[in-house]
Amino acid sequence: MILALVLGAASAPAQESLGLIPAPTQPAAKPKPVHVAPRAKIAKSSAIAAAPKISAPATIPAKSTAAAVEPVKLDPSTEPAIPDGERVKIQSALFWSGDFTGSIGAEDPFAAAVKNYQRRAKSKITGVLSATERAALLAAAQTHENEFGWTVVVDPATGVRIGLPLKLVSQVRDAARGTRWSSAHGEVQVETFRVKNPDLTLSAFFDQQKKEPANRTVETSTLHDEDFVISGMQGLKKFTVRAYARDGEIRGVTVLFDQMMETIVAPAMAAMTSAFAPFPGRTLPFAATAKSVEYGTGLVVSRQGHIVTDRKLAAGCQVIVAAGLGDADRVAEDHENGLALLRVYGPLKVTPIALMPSVSPKGDVTLVGIPDPKEQNGAKKLTEIKVRLTQASGIELRQPVPMAGFSGAAAIDGQGQFLGIMEMRNFVLASTEPAAPPVRLVPTEAIRAFLAAHGVTPVTQAGDAKTAAVAAVVRIICVRK
Repeated sequence: MILALVLGAASAPAQESLGLIPAPTQPAAKPKPVHVAPRAKIAKSSAIAAAPKISAPATIPAKSTAAAVEPVKLDPSTEPAIPDGERVKIQSALFWSGDFTGSIGAEDPFAAAVKNYQRRAKSKITGVLSATERAALLAAAQTHENEFGWTVVVDPATGVRIGLPLKLVSQVRDAARGTRWSSAHGEVQVETFRVKNPDLTLSAFFDQQKKEPANRTVETSTLHDEDFVISGMQGLKKFTVRAYARDGEIRGVTVLFDQMMETIVAPAMAAMTSAFAPFPGRTLPFAATAKSVEYGTGLVVSRQGHIVTDRKLAAGCQVIVAAGLGDADRVAEDHENGLALLRVYGPLKVTPIALMPSVSPKGDVTLVGIPDPKEQNGAKKLTEIKVRLTQASGIELRQPVPMAGFSGAAAIDGQGQFLGIMEMRNFVLASTEPAAPPVRLVPTEAIRAFLAAHGVTPVTQAGDAKTAAVAAVVRIICVRK
């Protein structure tokens, strides 16, 4: 009953979906608070006794039926702007408390969440946090991290935004259509999925999910024009599937848990409901996956077979393969700039990209990389993604697309100039230090200095970088234990 009450809440479809499943479009209504019922007392199994001690989240207001819009900067005349890293931590705390519920009309959803928080705290309702309120929310974020490992990230395999209680679901692995997080013994499982098939209707997928796997027993199901929710029993576990369709693809999440874990899982599920967005409108940190086999992108930078890529992609690998070139050795790392230097040996026919002195970007920026094989049915074709550059060399996606395999991709500006490579950072909620952008540009200047420090002479002749990137970009495969 608790889970049905918490997870059954719905919100309207929007670019920034703030609930797991939006409700059908309807006139905006005054939000009504939904109170989470007290948890029932049940006998503790060994699994429950070992779980982290938790407290239920605050009362969660009902989701607004109005469409959410992109956050806007706070008025500096009333309060200094919140740094991006701190803003993410505060937003995460607002997700957990249930205050981040969307906005009415054209109001900034972040400001609307702050007002919800101020309303509950019986503070002056301004939509701008005071220094005291900011400190309180950061302290709450620290508490949730300590108890649950709570963090809000983007799944690189599907592009969905999801809140994860990582101390409950510490194991991560590839899934058939996304990523699966689970507890050590599988008592709790959270699995994202993305199906890109314009010929598959939402209703057909809805019918399929009610029947597969065969041990599902559906108790409740609701299908709308753009979303659905199904819940019931799957063997001895309770399950909920939520899906949302847009632009020829379906994205969603499946949650399963043992019945006796319900009182532990329910508060986290409430926070996950608030944080989930199938098509998020802003770039957030990417989930750390460290899969047993991970794919990324590298850039050939010398005729001797040197390749530069994202440091995290090459971390902990037993074997590194540069597709089409052979096994690669890890030569050096640059922790500050997030770079790794690899090298392949033997007779080579490579076309390195020219590393010209740093230039100011002009026009649109394009990332050139090779997506995860799941994205292209096992192929290894180059793909381009349009992005925009933000402050502090940040990279923000123009469209909420999956980024699996793009770590280390080449960045080219509108004039065909090579700007650097893309680094994907993972957000640590417990840190209150200023955070670097979750996706950022490592500029050519940093790459040149890294290569020079290790005796590598890059090619410097001028030319069209976009054309050169087609020849210089290679898929990197990391095989871990």
